Amino acid sequence: MTATAPSERHRADCGFTLAACRDQRFVPRHLRLTRLPYRRLRAAARAALPFPEPESWLDVGTGFARFPEAAKELFPYTAFDGLDLTHRVLDARVAERVEEAHVGHLTDPRITARLRARYDVVSMFRHLEHAPNPPAELRAALAVLRPGGHLLLELPNPRGLFAILLGRLWIPHSRPGHLHLMPMDTLCTELERQGCTIVSTDHRAPHIPYDIAATTSLTLTRLLPSFLARAGAPLVAVAWTLDHILAPALRRTRYSNAYRIIARKEAPL
Repeated sequence: MTATAPSERHRADCGFTLAACRDQRFVPRHLRLTRLPYRRLRAAARAALPFPEPESWLDVGTGFARFPEAAKELFPYTAFDGLDLTHRVLDARVAERVEEAHVGHLTDPRITARLRARYDVVSMFRHLEHAPNPPAELRAALAVLRPGGHLLLELPNPRGLFAILLGRLWIPHSRPGHLHLMPMDTLCTELERQGCTIVSTDHRAPHIPYDIAATTSLTLTRLLPSFLARAGAPLVAVAWTLDHILAPALRRTRYSNAYRIIARKEAPL
């Protein structure tokens, strides 16, 4: 197992963490609503099953490497590495969820040079919308892919039903962190411009039923003082139920709240 990281850890009072911001007015108090459950992570990994079994896989924005941990059940012979902006990925390496841990930006030339053409799959789940420069992030991802390798992307859908209805109250529009919300067509065009072939797109599987509940929680967070937070829980529970009632219908349309793209890096002519 190896790791790369800056020589010093970031100061604890400088980095943004959800735990440190529970009382801020732009963060829903019911944060677990937006967390991907284990079964969904495993289902996301299943999207790569039609392709040859990868020898190596890099998960970008991996955090504590919950996705590699789930994906190993389906790909037991694949070497999973993780990259993240925080030192959480180093904890994941210690826990043996990843074999190599890298702290920093994928666009950092030092990281890109070290990882160039090493991976058969690069995954970015809910990561690209946080990148300051998405085209540069995609170029870096393709640089670390081998020719014929696959890029697996999941992003919020800014043309989804609740993105349209809720506007600035839609959780992916809230700050901090979401810098770019790209429609699927725009992202496909950019991938093709960078020499990729779009293998598949999907609105159904990535949809997470949380929009109404998370927006309700965010609104209550802004309106109610901290000591009344629990008073809003029943209302959030009703909204969560409504999300799940509507989910089967939304998944059948282009108006789901997320989408997945799998693109193949073509070998140079």
